[in-house]
Amino acid sequence: MNFWNNLKKPIIVLAPMADVTDPAFRRVIAKYGKPDVMWTEFVSADGLFLGGYDHLVKDLAFTEEERPIVAQFFTSKPEMMEKAAELAVDMGFDGIDINMGCPDKSIEKQGAGAGMIKNPKLAQEVILAAMKGAQKDGKNLPVSVKTRIGYNKNELEAWLPAILETNPAVVTIHARTRKEMSLVPARWEHVKRAVEIRNSFVDSNGNKSETLIFGNGDVLDLNDAEQKARETGCDGVMLGRAIFGNPWCFNREVSREQVSIPDRLRVLTEHTKLFEELLPHKSFAIMKKHYKAYVNGWDGAKELRMKLMEAKDTREVEKIIKEYI
Repeated sequence: MNFWNNLKKPIIVLAPMADVTDPAFRRVIAKYGKPDVMWTEFVSADGLFLGGYDHLVKDLAFTEEERPIVAQFFTSKPEMMEKAAELAVDMGFDGIDINMGCPDKSIEKQGAGAGMIKNPKLAQEVILAAMKGAQKDGKNLPVSVKTRIGYNKNELEAWLPAILETNPAVVTIHARTRKEMSLVPARWEHVKRAVEIRNSFVDSNGNKSETLIFGNGDVLDLNDAEQKARETGCDGVMLGRAIFGNPWCFNREVSREQVSIPDRLRVLTEHTKLFEELLPHKSFAIMKKHYKAYVNGWDGAKELRMKLMEAKDTREVEKIIKEYI
């Protein structure tokens, strides 16, 4: 069941980003420039099973074109993570990822996200619970972890071995601390160190670690990703902000610059339609951050962008784009 073993290295993947890599945008990315692996947005395991199921399960919708796809969850409750993992098996996901890096204060108050870095023992329990749930119905989905180098300071020397002891399929290291958020440049020398720690790690049963190490933070494009993989020896690279306004980000044949402005705007319209169709429960304002990214870099972009920021639905967006083209 571990699809990770079948992928050519370096493995280039799409980062999970709240209110960005939703089902609508993932469909567009899968069509115009598919990464090796896709992630869902992170979803609250507690919310799924404590009253918010109908709302949150929509964030986990995916199509066959997006495979392999990993469902990302957050919680500090092992029993909830086990149930979330079982749900991922039921929904047909290819893997399960646990968010142990998000700096959002409301998530940290629950002891989840980056808050897990402060409690390595509980983090291990959550990972093992996910692995237990991932074995439902004779399946055995690979479980991975996305985290940071530390909370207030670099704690990789103690934090990473605690994770590796549970033998996850992948650990993605965002090369900043929680305190740093994204306010300082990512320091990829820490990803290199993570690889060294993995290479020398032996678990309590005397087994060498086979966990893949991915790096994340300030990756510009595919070329930059491949260079960072070479420099650090990591097995894969995760791109996040580079995808904004650029569904061609992972396309090795066509770059955004090669796509005509009218075609870029048609894709923007397609993205908007999918958002309205698949996510009617979400605020249309979420699409506005995408318009800022899609519409820039040419004369007249600012005026068009200002009009789009006033649009209230797909119909208005289509009219504005049609007139502009």
